[in-house]
Amino acid sequence: MKKHTFCALALAVALLVGVSNPAEACTSAVVSGKVTPDGRPLLWKNRDTDNVQNAVKYFSGEKYAFIGIVNSVDNPTEIWIGTNTAGFAIMNTQSYNLVDVQPGEERGEANGRVMKRALEVCGSIEDFKVFLDTLSKPSGIEANFGVIDAQGGAAMFEVGYYDYVMFDANDPKDAPMGYIARTNFSFSGGLYEGMGYVRFMNEDVELMRAAGTGQITPAWIFSDLARCFKNQMMGIDLKDGAYHTPRTTGWFVDKDFIPRRSTGSSVVVQGVKKGENPDLTVMWTALNYPPAAVAVPLWVKNAEKMPPMVLRDPETGVSPLCDKAMTLRNRIFSCRQGGGTSDYFRWELIFNPQGTGCMQLLQGVEQAVFERSQQVIDGWYTSGKVDVKQMNELYAWLEDYVTGQYAELFGI
Repeated sequence: MKKHTFCALALAVALLVGVSNPAEACTSAVVSGKVTPDGRPLLWKNRDTDNVQNAVKYFSGEKYAFIGIVNSVDNPTEIWIGTNTAGFAIMNTQSYNLVDVQPGEERGEANGRVMKRALEVCGSIEDFKVFLDTLSKPSGIEANFGVIDAQGGAAMFEVGYYDYVMFDANDPKDAPMGYIARTNFSFSGGLYEGMGYVRFMNEDVELMRAAGTGQITPAWIFSDLARCFKNQMMGIDLKDGAYHTPRTTGWFVDKDFIPRRSTGSSVVVQGVKKGENPDLTVMWTALNYPPAAVAVPLWVKNAEKMPPMVLRDPETGVSPLCDKAMTLRNRIFSCRQGGGTSDYFRWELIFNPQGTGCMQLLQGVEQAVFERSQQVIDGWYTSGKVDVKQMNELYAWLEDYVTGQYAELFGI
């Protein structure tokens, strides 16, 4: 770790007073290539936000071109996770224990703009350190920034108004299990201040087990983290069968699970090994509520040809793929009987003994996406470059297959 200048009762109380859903409350991890099966680093974020209509956008950039998650607006000025032509990728989680925010200040108001700028000008983790060192102070930042680069770098930066602390995922002293997990507090911040401690426990237990057994892949992250319905504080797993009818009503409360009603996207950036072509960096992207979404692979190279389903539609103002997932999400969170009831969700629409929950049905769709995509990607790893013709063919197949499956399975 390098420093640079620059319960149960509590859970019940939180449920009653409704303080569990801040506007920016995300779950994330950066994973060293030392513990992934293929030796490539990973960067993951479940983005929780008031702006759940997310899309992907391409930017030409000042120095590097890049793609990233944006709010579905005409001219976004902020990026929430993305990667560039140098193979540098960045994401953030809002921290709530690094800065004493003064009245009238917006907590972390510069976070999204800083990530957009970093993708324009940073090609490595070393570049990002220089970038942070040269920002005007106070920076307006309060965040945990996860970053990976094409040299195999993987790190987490806890950044406040004047300084930051770097945790290196490749350094056993900082990351003894080869990963760094963060939610909405910083290890260098105030003790037991901030938010997301239960979600941190949830992901840390899963990551520790998977790191030790060589299971951490993009597909595993989507299935076992982004869609994890365990709560370590309560000692429950909704998938164990105890929460279905007739034993219960089939409803549950959206409290401290990793996927949440406020989740606007889940993204895993799969980096490259040192010496590999940065063009091979993949941004696996699931838009909107993860149990209702399907992850698809995207690349910066030839990004003008990305599938239209992930882009903001100029007529509707939303991404078609995000909109389909949101339609299912609204069926799941359908209770509207006064204040607070919108946090109740129909668990059996997500997962049930019959195997007809949306998460179960879409698991097969996503598996087919990974299998088809991985065949193409493995060929590119062998050749050392992206084949644009094959990419366009894959994008066309993804567009037809994924949208067709939503229509067939759910009528949307």
